[in-house]
Amino acid sequence: MIETIWLKLFSPSKAFDHPVTLWLMVALGAVLLLTPLVVELLRKTGRIDEGLRKELHRRLLSWLVLVPAMALPLLLGPGCTILAITILSLLCYREFARATGFFRNRAISATVVVAMLALTFATYDHWYNFFVAIPSLAIALIVIVALFKDEPQGYLQRTSLGVLSFLLFGLCFGHLAYMANDHDYRPIMLILILCVEMNDVFAYITGKTFGSRKLAPNTSPGKTMGGAIGGLILTTALFALLGHWVFLGEALDSPVHLIAMGIIISLGGMCGDLVISSIKRDLGIKDMGTLLPGHGGLLDRFDSLMLVSPAIFHYVGYFQGWGLDQPERILTG
Repeated sequence: MIETIWLKLFSPSKAFDHPVTLWLMVALGAVLLLTPLVVELLRKTGRIDEGLRKELHRRLLSWLVLVPAMALPLLLGPGCTILAITILSLLCYREFARATGFFRNRAISATVVVAMLALTFATYDHWYNFFVAIPSLAIALIVIVALFKDEPQGYLQRTSLGVLSFLLFGLCFGHLAYMANDHDYRPIMLILILCVEMNDVFAYITGKTFGSRKLAPNTSPGKTMGGAIGGLILTTALFALLGHWVFLGEALDSPVHLIAMGIIISLGGMCGDLVISSIKRDLGIKDMGTLLPGHGGLLDRFDSLMLVSPAIFHYVGYFQGWGLDQPERILTG
């Protein structure tokens, strides 16, 4: 029994069963190898100055760590993938709790962490009924635990921050982790993460080229309408192209579904970024952390995934389902 569970959760034997997984891994490796050469070429031709070259190298070094940190768990099996996403969600919550000062409310903060770990257990167990029950139970528990201090002053703020942090960093990232229960989770999650990250790149490039009208100047001064529209068009096209090969022959392999999911990824990623930007502006800080040189904190880099993950999860779940051919309740059944 234990050996069967271990092989299901932590076996890399099927890592490259889907050809898209192999193609994307090779492409990502090639990009990481060629980028320093491109940056150096741009410097020698005078297209970028020394300051920008150093900034690009700082960002590249971060990506040299981030890409293997994201890719290896995906390849090593569902268990490693779920664990990696859980660690990411906890670290993002830690950044949020420190930035807002919420960590001082230790009882509520501990409740949020316990609820996040409960989601992880339900995900490992492939126990969907428990997974969908946890949010309402967690919110009720946060509201109750907040009473223990017997301090009505600040009660609303404490409970609101607790519920918001659980929903954003526990539940939203939890949907990303639950995708690992599907037999084709690797290519699906790879194109999802790739398109979310490329949406930022597309929006930046098209915004610099065509953008003039600000999208939300008080929230994120760098974002433009041109960048948002350019990111939407290019991200949707990229997802439709890659998604066709991932969902080949399945219910979602149609232009309508692929375009719809591409739009969801682009708009959801942009809104996720704006949510964290709003929080940072409200707090009067530039970054949520300093872990990643050139990026800020983990939350600054992965904020776009927050809202995209549950949206894509439920879209795919409605039309096709997740892990329907996989054993359920593998730990408790």
